Amino acid sequence: LPEKINTHAKKKCIYQARDEYPFPQTVLNNKPVCLKICLDGCYDFFEHACLSLLAILYFCFKVKDIMKKLPIEFYDRKDVVQIAKDLLGKIIITKLNGLVTSGRIVETEAYIGITDKASHSFGGKRTARNEHMYASPGTAYVYICYGMHHLFNVVTNKQNIPDAVLIRAVEPLQGIDIMLQRTGKIKLDNTLTKGPGNVGKAMGISKDHSGIHLSGNKIFIGEDDWEIDNTIGESKRIGVESAGLAALYPYRFFIKGNKYVSGYPNK
Repeated sequence: LPEKINTHAKKKCIYQARDEYPFPQTVLNNKPVCLKICLDGCYDFFEHACLSLLAILYFCFKVKDIMKKLPIEFYDRKDVVQIAKDLLGKIIITKLNGLVTSGRIVETEAYIGITDKASHSFGGKRTARNEHMYASPGTAYVYICYGMHHLFNVVTNKQNIPDAVLIRAVEPLQGIDIMLQRTGKIKLDNTLTKGPGNVGKAMGISKDHSGIHLSGNKIFIGEDDWEIDNTIGESKRIGVESAGLAALYPYRFFIKGNKYVSGYPNK
């Protein structure tokens, strides 16, 4: 090789010299060196392409492995307050009209059916509106609030025992563009899925979905290996001031510090 290449190679080696731009003219004039650079460049390209492909395949199969639908046994428990806590960190998935969206639950409220004055089924009240509260555990109960908001609840306990958990807020994960379109928002911010009305709207859940069982594939809740880093907070429930002493029950739970939590306190 010409003297310039020899000097440069002694200092760095030819593999580093090839990365200089533009290459020294003496390198470009030397065919063996140019061939070496070309071959090494092709090797690097295919190496990175293969690694990227492997990473994508690993992610897909890993997600498939770790994401699992909650079993019926999760909902079929007597303690709705504990279930409300356990739902934090779980993921709601909706597959509606070919559109997939998902969000991690960050805020819930528990309602203890017949004995809870804040519940729609207090005192055993049973109407066409709240009939799905009496369905089997794992059923979706969706009702309309203020004539416009569709609020998504999860029925628990046994059939004919109307306990339920209201999903108050989620952190959006998948299908954010779809959520933005559904809510009429231009860009993502913490109001997208903050509050139960926004959850229903962004996730595409409406009153028509009340009665759907979460063991199906349209609307369901799953879990992965994600763990809650922050402390779980609790407070009285929101918007049930008329329920007397029941309004003070500490049945609202949230992941402290999460920006999608809808009410106060949130830290």
